[in-house]
Amino acid sequence: MTVLKLLLVRHGQSVGNAEGRMEGAGSTGLTALGRQQSLHLGQHLAVTGWHPTHFYCSPLMRATETLMALATGYGVREINCQDLNQAGLRVPPLASGEEADPSPAALTGALWAGLKEYDAGIFTGLTWGEASDRHPELCQRLETSLDWQPIPQAETLEQGRTRAERVVDQLLSHHRNGDRILVISHHWILQQIIARLLGCDRAWGLPMGNTACFEFWLDRDRWYQTGPNRLNTELWRIKRFNDTTHLPLPS
Repeated sequence: MTVLKLLLVRHGQSVGNAEGRMEGAGSTGLTALGRQQSLHLGQHLAVTGWHPTHFYCSPLMRATETLMALATGYGVREINCQDLNQAGLRVPPLASGEEADPSPAALTGALWAGLKEYDAGIFTGLTWGEASDRHPELCQRLETSLDWQPIPQAETLEQGRTRAERVVDQLLSHHRNGDRILVISHHWILQQIIARLLGCDRAWGLPMGNTACFEFWLDRDRWYQTGPNRLNTELWRIKRFNDTTHLPLPS
């Protein structure tokens, strides 16, 4: 059976990750390790024959540098990339009977603001120590209660959830069985996207290493149907979940 294949990837290690910063919607570039992680993933996908027909990437630097290093690992010669705003994506439909080009010679896709990380507002770019120095009362509340505490200028949880739902809905509305979609994004928003794909009414916290992969196979033609096929595991498959086997073992 031909299915739609969706591969979600967290970006490689960034300078902000290494320094323990809450990067949010800000961004630093990749560390040398982050570039190696992304290169290894591209090489692994090339060897295993997983060539995307389309990619979508967060426009933040740590994600775009992951895309570039991954493409190097693939050995592609060209990246055809457009910019999308939060209004949504527009994928040109293929002609009837036309097959998507599986060639690894080029990657075709877009930078999509909807894939940005959670906007951490006044915490953006700070370490927890720096945040505690600048905003002691707020940090004290966050440390002493597990209940959600609003952060000035930050996204609300509902806004992030809505953004993730829009990403999933637009991907599935604009693509079809036979497409292989690569998505490069960030830890928090990927948790929300995965929850949407799984039909959860809550988001689950997942430890997620840099360049961790989540691959879903689904029958796009039956996605919006009701009835017993929603429980038919032949149509909805998780092929890998939080997978980092492409990375070399630490010495």
